[in-house]
Amino acid sequence: MAEHDTGGPAVAPGGRIALGVAYRGARYHGWQSQPDGRTVQDVLERALGQFAATPVSTLCAGRTDAGVHAFNQVVHFDAPVDRDEFSWVRGTNRYLPDDVAVQWCRLVDARFHARNSAHGRRYRFVILEAPVRPAIEAGACGWVFRPLDGDAMRAAATHLIGEHDFSSFRAAGCQALTPVKTMRSIGVERRGAYWRIEFDASAFLHHMVRNIVGCLVAVGSGRQRPEWMAEVLAARSRDAAAPTFPPDGLYFVGPYYDPAFAIPEHTPAMDWLV
Repeated sequence: MAEHDTGGPAVAPGGRIALGVAYRGARYHGWQSQPDGRTVQDVLERALGQFAATPVSTLCAGRTDAGVHAFNQVVHFDAPVDRDEFSWVRGTNRYLPDDVAVQWCRLVDARFHARNSAHGRRYRFVILEAPVRPAIEAGACGWVFRPLDGDAMRAAATHLIGEHDFSSFRAAGCQALTPVKTMRSIGVERRGAYWRIEFDASAFLHHMVRNIVGCLVAVGSGRQRPEWMAEVLAARSRDAAAPTFPPDGLYFVGPYYDPAFAIPEHTPAMDWLV
């Protein structure tokens, strides 16, 4: 099912609304609406419709895959009713499941578009390095049992910075019009037993982050040299890269926009998973 398009100006009666939504993706078949109704977009639109007492269609900043979490997924819609910002947050959350919650609301200019107005997007991948699989944090982090070399992973990541054709990291079913994206930064750091890998890019292809993480882990564990990442990138073939890393531990940190739109870039959960 195609995502709803709430596109260009011509708004009324409650104006154009932007929301920041956080969710645990484990129970959902990704963001985008599906016939079975088990997606984040489906549960959000049902909750908005119950609160507004009329159907509400949304458009998001980035369509996350099944099992992927989000700190600050930004959506917009043209409100069919007039409500204050505080009411959209509390009223919608009343009808949402425990693992999905609206974090903030803004009345925005009719020119604002959650996807098209974004200057870039950020993702975070959290990986536990331990001889035993996670339990308390199961589903909330990735897992490796082999020691990882942070310097090697950072060296490999440098080959991906800049504007490139990322076809080697693109899923077969990716619907993006072009594989060319600009990777602005990749940060790799360890905190205790956990690795945190931060990505900032103009946009991402389907499975792009998970495929890059699979390659970084191959380098970090010593199975590949850091220079191998440049070879994978140059091949422009998915067959050249490592297997796709599981979605556990992948978080959509959120998009960022022109400051004039006053869209929040921080939610409380970001302080929990530091």
